[in-house]
Amino acid sequence: MSTHISAQPGQIAPKVLMPGDPLRAKYIAEKFLADPVCINEIRGMYGYTGRYKDQPVTVMASGMGTPSLMIYMTELCRDYKVREFVRIGTCGAVRESLKVNDLILSTATSTTSGINLYDLPGTFAPAADFDLSRRAWEQAKKAGLALHTGTTLCNDHFYVEDKPAYSRKWEKWGILASEQEGAGLYSVAAREGVKALMLLTVVANLYHPEEDVLTAQERERGLDRMILLGLDTLVSE
Repeated sequence: MSTHISAQPGQIAPKVLMPGDPLRAKYIAEKFLADPVCINEIRGMYGYTGRYKDQPVTVMASGMGTPSLMIYMTELCRDYKVREFVRIGTCGAVRESLKVNDLILSTATSTTSGINLYDLPGTFAPAADFDLSRRAWEQAKKAGLALHTGTTLCNDHFYVEDKPAYSRKWEKWGILASEQEGAGLYSVAAREGVKALMLLTVVANLYHPEEDVLTAQERERGLDRMILLGLDTLVSE
């Protein structure tokens, strides 16, 4: 049992699927896991452990933003010995060629956050684990899924002035999309010596505002593809 997680020793699997939204964690556990057991409800940050393809997997929410994710991920590493994380989340695309419901594998993150102001003689670059990336790519090919790969932006600011101009500055540097937890994910993984990967679903694109009229069912189907890809990545070797 840790400061923010009430699970007992042995109740959390070594592999964790980490959505941001606590209710999405509940949804995933109830729809995709066999025999899910709720192992955390502190602060409403739901966590469940069950089995997927006969392997133990925990689904644990992280909340919004890098500080929240880093708290839960650090405790999962140090107190529960988790070794692999796949974050699944939504993002806003800044590349015109990307469409709503497209899937992204984030190979590394730029960030506006100050989370990595450690005593280093330079700037740390948060990046994905290659083995998990390879496994996700192979699982996506097996499932016939198109998977965009590239760098993303972990942004502390959801509301920014002149968002189109702001986003296009990042686009010029090859950024695919913006979200709010990736730099924390990859930084904790590096610090704790574990594997981490972030998979994203595009839910908005400043170049295609007309696509924001997708129904809840259409969005859910898009997220289900990402959820299954994340689970398949965790249980594959």
